[in-house]
Amino acid sequence: MEPILVFGIPVDFILFALTLLGVALFHHKTFQVALAGLAAIIVYKLIFTGFKHGAGVAGLGHHMAHEWVTLANLFLLLMGFALLSRHFEESRIPDVMPALLPDDWKGGVVLLVLVFVLSSFLDNIAAALIGGTVARHVFQGKVHIGYLAAIVAASNAGGSGSVVGDTTTTMMWIAGVSPLAVVEAYVAAVVAMLVFAVPGSIQQQRYSPIQKDASKGPKIDPTRVCIVAAILIAALAANIIANLKFPALLDAVPVLGIAVWAVILLTAGWRAPDWKVMPETFKGTMFLLALVTAASLMPVEKLPAASWPTALGLGFVSAVFDNIPLTALALKQGGYDWGYLAYAVGFGGSMIWFGSSAGVALSNMYPEAKSVGRWVSQGWPVAVAYVVGFFVMLAVLGWNPDTPH
Repeated sequence: MEPILVFGIPVDFILFALTLLGVALFHHKTFQVALAGLAAIIVYKLIFTGFKHGAGVAGLGHHMAHEWVTLANLFLLLMGFALLSRHFEESRIPDVMPALLPDDWKGGVVLLVLVFVLSSFLDNIAAALIGGTVARHVFQGKVHIGYLAAIVAASNAGGSGSVVGDTTTTMMWIAGVSPLAVVEAYVAAVVAMLVFAVPGSIQQQRYSPIQKDASKGPKIDPTRVCIVAAILIAALAANIIANLKFPALLDAVPVLGIAVWAVILLTAGWRAPDWKVMPETFKGTMFLLALVTAASLMPVEKLPAASWPTALGLGFVSAVFDNIPLTALALKQGGYDWGYLAYAVGFGGSMIWFGSSAGVALSNMYPEAKSVGRWVSQGWPVAVAYVVGFFVMLAVLGWNPDTPH
């Protein structure tokens, strides 16, 4: 059925916008607001418009059958990487980091660079959580929201130019986009990193200076270090092998999530995971899944004509709208310069805490970050960095679009 319009806007979008507004205004009740918004959208579509794959409950079932792999992967990764971050923290590696980082604001910059590099070959959720864990130790438990935004931005920037660093770039790889076309995104990502890393680190240094002396004689737990490495290697190997050898499997099975949990469970007898983090992580994870599901229900059948202004705009849209369906539509449409799209949909979500899975994961660790107003006002260098990076890339490389499919 055709969507019902109010002043030219589909009611679906109005309900989604009200949900996002509720999340922004009631940041202590984000989980409940997201579930209520999703329920309202589903009830509306059941009664009035139906779904992409049919009307009624059957149409909803077909839609969820199409989306379940994405949702299952997000669920398993967010829950699994929360346990990974606790293994990493209890390995006591973060306790020795103050001795390795510079004593002033440059220490914050070095940590952000580390997150950037890690996310180029690891999942950006894992990179952000590792960065957040180290930050909690080196800044004595007091991490500025502006610096949390910088950690998320570093994780998303690092993954934007790598076909194994982000779900959206992996989707491009599967669709036949050359990894060399995606790696161009690093021109913008590196510039953006230079723009937001310094002010974010100075904010943090003023808020809570870096700890100057490491804990006396910290004894690293090599067993937990091995478990962390095994989980990360399993995720990386599963991603690469599935994409190269069994690409169809990625649409049928949540490969990455299963790989992560297989290692977690197999090593549980070696060192027990910290299961106490699961209840709060579960709420944060279900919040993100509710927003992703609501976004997938929106009647977005096409994007504006492919151009660099469209790509720039998609970055801002990605801050409030799931970047996976946006990327799928762009791939179907064609005509983009894929490096720009990779940067826009990968980095753009950093501008709001729930705009990327890395942001939601880090906000589960730091609940005080679940405020859109504080994230935007204190993490303003991220938005500035996005725009500066985009236009530097445009000036250096120009716009060289692929031919439409």
